[in-house]
Amino acid sequence: MTSDNKFDPASIIKSTQTVLSVDDIPVDSVLSGQDRKLLIDHEIDKDEAVILALGYKQEFKREFSLLTTFGVSFSVLGLLPSIASTLWYSLAYAGNAGITWGYLVGMIGVMAVALSMAEISSTYTTAGGLYYATARMAPPKYKAILSWIVGWSNYFVQVTGAPSVGYGCAAMILALAQISNPNYVYQDWHCYLLTVGITFVGAIIASAPTKWIAYINSVSTLLNLLFLFISFVVMLAGNTREEQGLPKFNSNSVAWGIDNQTDWPDGICILMTFMAVIWTMSGFDSPFHLAEECSNAQLATPRAIVLTASVGGVLGFVFQLALAYTIVDIDEAVNDELGQPYIAYLNQIMTKPRVMAIGSFAVILAFTMSFSCMIAASRVLFSYSRDDCFPLSRYWCRVNKLTSTPVNAVWANWFIGLLLCLLMFGGVAIDAIFSVGAIGSFISFTVPTLLRITYARRSFKKGPWNLGRFSIPCGIVACSFVLLMIPILNFPQYRGADNTPDLMNWTVVVYWGSMLLVVLWYFIYAHKIYQGPRSNIDKNTVITGDEAAEVIEAVVSSNHNVKFGYDDEKALVKVPGSLEEKFDA
Repeated sequence: MTSDNKFDPASIIKSTQTVLSVDDIPVDSVLSGQDRKLLIDHEIDKDEAVILALGYKQEFKREFSLLTTFGVSFSVLGLLPSIASTLWYSLAYAGNAGITWGYLVGMIGVMAVALSMAEISSTYTTAGGLYYATARMAPPKYKAILSWIVGWSNYFVQVTGAPSVGYGCAAMILALAQISNPNYVYQDWHCYLLTVGITFVGAIIASAPTKWIAYINSVSTLLNLLFLFISFVVMLAGNTREEQGLPKFNSNSVAWGIDNQTDWPDGICILMTFMAVIWTMSGFDSPFHLAEECSNAQLATPRAIVLTASVGGVLGFVFQLALAYTIVDIDEAVNDELGQPYIAYLNQIMTKPRVMAIGSFAVILAFTMSFSCMIAASRVLFSYSRDDCFPLSRYWCRVNKLTSTPVNAVWANWFIGLLLCLLMFGGVAIDAIFSVGAIGSFISFTVPTLLRITYARRSFKKGPWNLGRFSIPCGIVACSFVLLMIPILNFPQYRGADNTPDLMNWTVVVYWGSMLLVVLWYFIYAHKIYQGPRSNIDKNTVITGDEAAEVIEAVVSSNHNVKFGYDDEKALVKVPGSLEEKFDA
């Protein structure tokens, strides 16, 4: 710009230029339909072209591949520690039916949700994809409030993920300590300090550079598969049931039978066990939040989502099948003084050394799961803060110059996690952070899908990975499943006089109370500063109309290294010919 405010195109010309027309990129974004062109001072590849067209600067290094992205999400899934931590909601509600055929039925709905999310992720490859997609597909009048609700619901899931996993890890460690030393007396503060230590180390790892995180999670994925396999083999081949005068395995009727331990009818009881499979499988959204750090994101991200959900679903079922065929006493496992059903189960069928070894596998994997949860949570806080969605957003949207990762967001989430873990001293509400992870995740997962099959049915731009003609039917199944489960996930195990404060389902207070406060905050103040996703690209690089023509002409006449246009295969291509041909490209 010149001193008299007259536009001078030569003032922004640099030695290497890329002119990118937003409307040439097959995505729907906050910049779409406005004849916007971006003048970038370096050559860009397809991934950067897409994220720029979506309205955001490329701030991360793209050092995740399909396999390493899958590694993070599979670690977040953490099958072994997730199953161990959620037996309260499957085995304790419906007996073996909750971990066998009940799990299978629940997986049908979960897979529908995962497939629908994968399709959306191929179009909106941003770290805040769920809430960004909601804003773009919602009616203009409601885009801000709907994206606000989805963003906060998903954030509640992310911020409670690491502390809940850390708490589960600490509980397993202390249960093993009780087995090793019968004189040990469990105290709540022991569990709290152990949880603090586990999550503190996890936060350090989550603050590392992307390349380090990719490597660490590749190793943790291998450990997940290895420990799961070893545990499975020992449970089947190395159990001590015969030494106890029992058959090697339970009969089919026992392994698949329902043992209703709630005050509800059998049908409601089975639906309530879905809380376990929903919480266990909620980690498949992690690739979405890592999309800005993944190469070939429009294909790798949805593939990683589907791979995580399908592989996790199958392996989880097979593992729980082994548990159902070998457990000795369900009531004893659930109500054991150890306070951890999985460790209590192992203690029923194994010698003490084997219990310690197999239990240690679950502890190690719970630790890797905790820092993987922190990685995903930090990307969510970072991406939402770019749009001023949180208090003090300017601090949480910063990328550390040394690590190229959102370190501030990691430690903000860690501190909030410490506060949440104080619930364990209340004695009644700590388990609610697990149910928040279930209900909050699937609400945030499904709102974009609901918009996709209703208001945005015709306007949605499909990415290179899509469901084709199965998109609408899959979305209907996904939305129906979640709409059914929303009230069920709030049900307590017992009702009437049996529903005492220590047995109450505190999701009603913890999740819905928090969401109520968030919505009230929006209408009282936040609506003044939050209007939905917004571009963070430097205004000097965004040009339009006559201004764009002047800039392009100046760029061409400068004889610098210039690239124009967009090609679906090569991303950005140099177009020879006249200025008009270049402009049209």
